[in-house]
Amino acid sequence: MNALTEKMNQVAPTVIETERLILKPLSYLQLLKYIKADNSLETELNLCETSRTISPELKEALEQTILPNVADASKNYLYSTLWTVISKADNKMVGDLCFVGEPNSNGEVEIGYGTYDEFQRRGFMTEAVGGMIEWAKQQTEVKAMIASTDKTNVASDTILQKNQFVKTGESDELYHWKLNL
Repeated sequence: MNALTEKMNQVAPTVIETERLILKPLSYLQLLKYIKADNSLETELNLCETSRTISPELKEALEQTILPNVADASKNYLYSTLWTVISKADNKMVGDLCFVGEPNSNGEVEIGYGTYDEFQRRGFMTEAVGGMIEWAKQQTEVKAMIASTDKTNVASDTILQKNQFVKTGESDELYHWKLNL
């Protein structure tokens, strides 16, 4: 088996568990199933089916950036892949998180996230981001987490505020946030 095949089949030993959630990084082959959105990933993970859809922006990010980075053996795929957020009580995927690449020269790692419509306003993503913060604190190369939110997305701002992120600036459409670890 060559290195790329091994990388594509790798199953993450890293799983983050919070009170109500399991955060699981997806392997290359699991990402391919995720893109299909035909519940084949849910079947593989022994989860109940979810009525999730993939936005055109996420599909493009998966195909153009996430999949190539996960396949790149020189990169730590935990900073490139999608982490699925699983509700223990529902046994369903309720959202996703990701790091936008490895930490930069200042030790900052950017985070992005989204909750599936039917699971919004239940505190899942606030808890999931908190779990990712605790994991990031254990990574010696990570000194801070950063994020950007659309100015119209109050729920996303609230998630960051509840996790002690501080607004560091803004552009025409975005607020920029940072949490020093």
